[in-house]
Amino acid sequence: MHSYLQAIGFSNITKDELDHLIYEAIRKPDSHEVALDSDGNEFVELDFEVCEHTGIAIRGVYDTDDNFKVDYYFPYCKGGNFSTDAELEIIKQSDKESYQGFCDEMRLGVNLIFYLQNAIEYLQKSSHGYDGNRFRRSYLTGLSLEGKILLPVAEPTVKKTDKKTTDRTSLVAAAREGDEDAIESLTIDDMDTYSKVSKRLISEDVFTIVDTYIMPYGIECDRYSIMGEILEYRLTRNEITREDICIMKLDVNGLLFDVCVPKREVMGEPAVGRRFKGNVWLQGRINF
Repeated sequence: MHSYLQAIGFSNITKDELDHLIYEAIRKPDSHEVALDSDGNEFVELDFEVCEHTGIAIRGVYDTDDNFKVDYYFPYCKGGNFSTDAELEIIKQSDKESYQGFCDEMRLGVNLIFYLQNAIEYLQKSSHGYDGNRFRRSYLTGLSLEGKILLPVAEPTVKKTDKKTTDRTSLVAAAREGDEDAIESLTIDDMDTYSKVSKRLISEDVFTIVDTYIMPYGIECDRYSIMGEILEYRLTRNEITREDICIMKLDVNGLLFDVCVPKREVMGEPAVGRRFKGNVWLQGRINF
């Protein structure tokens, strides 16, 4: 059973209930897409929505008797927020016909990896002779099992502006090309920030200093620990289990994406301007 089913409102589902749900999804899917996989076989994705833009995707093949054979499934939440235009590559997982997006996001200073939701669309492009594995414009979302709501930071250590973000991104790009002046400038800036933070940590909590962050979490490469400012917030409901789901649009280090989390597993009251802190499974769609 997928560990992130709870994120879309299936917290108490049993194995028999899940089997019945998958059977119903195969019988009456909300959408149906077909492509040729990497071995040239017909590969199918069936989407079954439990609320708007959120549901379970089932991937597999039809046998010679036209019976659908499930390869695997996963819960999803499709976000509409443009997150990054960093150049990215698509990497196939070795054990099954699923893919991950890999990009070098300069605003974060780390490689960003996410589970590719529209893999069928990628396969369709590839089977029609699309020659290339580098793309731009990704729309990210995160599934989370629980989280906390924090108050906003009154006085951030470093006042963020668009110009500062742009300047730092340019410096990081130049440093990766071997520009010694850019490396020196980044080093001095980091030392200055470290000095300011160290002084404030003597009398303050770290979450009153750091306003947002994103960093890898655990051993799986598409899992992240995040804290971001809530820009929008809405409550929706799983139409099958009737469980409430929070969907929050977050600003995480300049990245904008939605996070889907069960309402009852959120400690605190979400509101615009407050912050959400939790661990997420990062998913995304690429605009081909």
